[in-house]
Amino acid sequence: MTWCDDPSAAAFAGSAQQPALPHISVCICTYKRPGPLRRLLGELSHQVTEGRFTYSIVVADNEEERSGEAAVTEARLSSNVPIHYCAEPVRGIAMARNKVVANAHGDFLAFIDDDEIPVHGWLLKLFEACEKHQADGVLGPVLRHFDESPPAWLVASNLYIRRVHSTGTPVYWREARTGNVLIRRRVVEGDSSPFRSEFRAGEDHDFFRRKSEQGFRFIWSSDAEVFEVIPPARWRRMYCVRKALLQGATAAQQPDFGAAEMAKSLVAVPLYIFILPFVFLLGQTRFMTLVVKLSSHAGKLLMLAHINPVREEYISD
Repeated sequence: MTWCDDPSAAAFAGSAQQPALPHISVCICTYKRPGPLRRLLGELSHQVTEGRFTYSIVVADNEEERSGEAAVTEARLSSNVPIHYCAEPVRGIAMARNKVVANAHGDFLAFIDDDEIPVHGWLLKLFEACEKHQADGVLGPVLRHFDESPPAWLVASNLYIRRVHSTGTPVYWREARTGNVLIRRRVVEGDSSPFRSEFRAGEDHDFFRRKSEQGFRFIWSSDAEVFEVIPPARWRRMYCVRKALLQGATAAQQPDFGAAEMAKSLVAVPLYIFILPFVFLLGQTRFMTLVVKLSSHAGKLLMLAHINPVREEYISD
């Protein structure tokens, strides 16, 4: 039985009785980030719709102590958008995503991370692109944002920088993620567990790979921007290393990881280790960029050897 604390169900029911307007459920998974969650919920209460759709918010808390519940309760006091809170006590991002999907309503599901900030026209831009191109889903850019001044090496590096594609460009599943996306309900219809729990990260890559193979079509929208807040905890070098190890391990789980990819990692690891001392002399930006690449390749090889390089379900800030 699904547990969902939903005192605003009546408010949602009122909006759901307008068949002329499509409804979007904004899906948020959260884990030990009540501050960023509170900020995100505040920003989501001001989304521009131009009267073309209605929307509500669903929050799935993946922490047993439910640290996000107070943030949701507080946001409800000042928001005119229905906010639903659900708890998923079983740790794991895939479990949380399945929980939020199970408690979402409407014709569309929009996913955004709890540490992101959307522009006020975020939902509208995703919706417009989806309707114009008759796509099954639309992904938007995730741009990095610093509330405080980060170290120079981090600013100059490519860490936390993702590609931005022009609106209408088809999405390749390796670049797809759930940090900024709108999908039609039919993409997950009849799928009780759309995200696979064996993935501790990269479950979104696996999701979009399978859905693309099923014939669903996803495109980009360059205007539907969200900003990922990079706090000081993520400036630490060890955080970057552990994240790269986990990403590499996840990549090795994908079905397209074959002999060529394994050979590349087998060559890269000793080569990068050999040149690291020389790259160190070129400055922290190039050194850390190489360290992250090395960690990613090492994560792949460790996973192939059935060694888990990062045991935690989440790499916490």
